[in-house]
Amino acid sequence: MRAYYKKHRLLFKRPSGTSRGVLTYKDSWFLLLEEGGKTGVGECSLIAGLSPDPPAQMESTLDSLCKALESQSALPDLNGWPAVQMALETALRSLQSKDGFSLFPSDFVKGTKQIPINGLVWMGDFEFMSEQIKQLISRGFDCIKIKIGALDFDTELKLLAQLRKEFSASEISIRVDANGAFQPTEALEKLKQLSAYEIHSIEQPIAVNQRSAMADLCLKSPLPIALDEELIGTYTKDEKLKLISEIKPHFLILKPSLLGGFDPSEEWIQLAEKEGVDWWVTSALESNVGLNAIAQWTYSLGVTLPQGLGTGSLFTNNIPSPLRIEKGCLGIDNSIPWGLI
Repeated sequence: MRAYYKKHRLLFKRPSGTSRGVLTYKDSWFLLLEEGGKTGVGECSLIAGLSPDPPAQMESTLDSLCKALESQSALPDLNGWPAVQMALETALRSLQSKDGFSLFPSDFVKGTKQIPINGLVWMGDFEFMSEQIKQLISRGFDCIKIKIGALDFDTELKLLAQLRKEFSASEISIRVDANGAFQPTEALEKLKQLSAYEIHSIEQPIAVNQRSAMADLCLKSPLPIALDEELIGTYTKDEKLKLISEIKPHFLILKPSLLGGFDPSEEWIQLAEKEGVDWWVTSALESNVGLNAIAQWTYSLGVTLPQGLGTGSLFTNNIPSPLRIEKGCLGIDNSIPWGLI
């Protein structure tokens, strides 16, 4: 087997704002495996300040991994390297597939079924965010996710009020994502104000590692709370179950590139469902390579809720792919070939 990697810096079409700052680019590494005339590819996707994988050691770790794969020796310890684990799991599955990209055969892969997804509204001024909402609705999205927490809260409420004035909760479902921006002392009051607009859920209202405060918030909140960043860095089954049972969230947000791949993500799902906690899957700014893998896996789970898989159109230099968004759904148009990696 030949094993090697390529770095690819994805450039945002426009600076994308979150409560953690403004993103203009993000880095990915493609792990490529060649054997028997076939090639497998997996994406190692990092988000600065969020992914546990140490960026400064990324290429040395990938070097060690590639050498071990080629020599068929023991693999390096990848605990604490969820993005690398994701890349390896995907690359091995890709190598065994018929064409390198059909990883989880299904009607989705055939192009006959689609996955409902939410439309994502990035932070900006009121006019910019309002315009994004209008465009998403005109494109057929009936679930809108709005990033909040960096602007004046009254302005964000005004944005929600405008949306609710035009569309009822039965017409448009609203998710909000605070990325941990609220202080524990103010969070409950802000959730009460948000609940006036029939919000489907809020992701990560307060920052991570405040388990008691988050549990109290989940108990008292007038709207459902979803854990996102809170899951990162929790690897063992016992740790996962303890987190779910102590906080008692309403939803989990699963990002395989931040959780160590598909198997660890499925363990989260199994534990959540036993505790009566619902979930959905979200991509973590991967290129179309990683998005394709996550989307195919997500469809295989039999999902019904809108998923967070609409990030492939954010970049100017994404890998060309047959993935397409139409009427608020992600699908595959097999008449369109994959581009070069």
